[in-house]
Amino acid sequence: MSATDGRPLGRVLVTGAAGFVGQWLLPALAAEGAELFALATDPNLPSASPRVPPEPSGVTWLLGDLRDDAYVRHAVQTARPDTIIHLAAISHLPTAAADPALAWDVNVTATARLLHHVEQQRAAVNPTVLIVGSAEQYGRDASHTMPLVETAVQAPRTIYAATKAAQEVLALQLWRATALPVVVARSFNHSGAGQPPRFLLPALAHRARELASAPAGTPMPVGNRSPVRDFLHVSDVVAAYISLCQRGTPGEAYNVASGTGWSVQQVLDKVLARTGSRAVPTEDPALVRPVDVPVLIGDPRKLQHATDWRAQRSLDDIIEDLLHAATF
Repeated sequence: MSATDGRPLGRVLVTGAAGFVGQWLLPALAAEGAELFALATDPNLPSASPRVPPEPSGVTWLLGDLRDDAYVRHAVQTARPDTIIHLAAISHLPTAAADPALAWDVNVTATARLLHHVEQQRAAVNPTVLIVGSAEQYGRDASHTMPLVETAVQAPRTIYAATKAAQEVLALQLWRATALPVVVARSFNHSGAGQPPRFLLPALAHRARELASAPAGTPMPVGNRSPVRDFLHVSDVVAAYISLCQRGTPGEAYNVASGTGWSVQQVLDKVLARTGSRAVPTEDPALVRPVDVPVLIGDPRKLQHATDWRAQRSLDDIIEDLLHAATF
């Protein structure tokens, strides 16, 4: 999709730009001709993986912490963005659970601070703001049927999910109060090269690869194998984000999903078959999450109708990339 197909991206401010998704988003935005301003806390940016697109030239890095009011004000003033893609978050569920106050500060209060400074500068900037939420917001409710549509009840079951639901509430409140063009993405599970191994798919790929030549019957520690999730390749996710910035309707939320569910056991079977490992998956209580939602599958039709987006990569593509990426 080119910028002529919707709102021009122009000057794009990306928060959390040094993270997993940011590594993929910046090159995709550059390919669309965007002028990039990247926010990150850590000046030691991730080293490039062979399967992650290289960082594009001409990115203006603005290093600081979104919890710092002066920094956020300066970043918005410097970038004067036409588009904001807000990725910054504590996205690892156990990390958020271990420090709820930090999770709320980063995922909610920092978002409020960013939106406040955008609103304060509306005379100079009026950007389209993409708020990146999560499928975890839906949680588990008796009314749910799969695949989930955007009108489904949100019943968060984790600290992370609650912070993402709250982030969406405050962003859409600002849209209703001031007409700031806010679009919300509710992203289902996504993975690919460059994702840290504390997340499910790279963790499984890492363990299977390590045990590829181990004797048959060697235990392979795993967590819950029954949950069903909707997986997308990160390249499809960033394409969806860009499409929503260009063509999403302000004030609306969109599932970023494939519409297909895979159990952890099915994923594990694929990973073991691909590596040739004869290890035996063995439940490790330390890896079991007591509040896992049994099934999370998203209906992508609203996104597809709004933007013509379609997923291009399969679960097998994700696994192949993870097994070959130098990320472990």
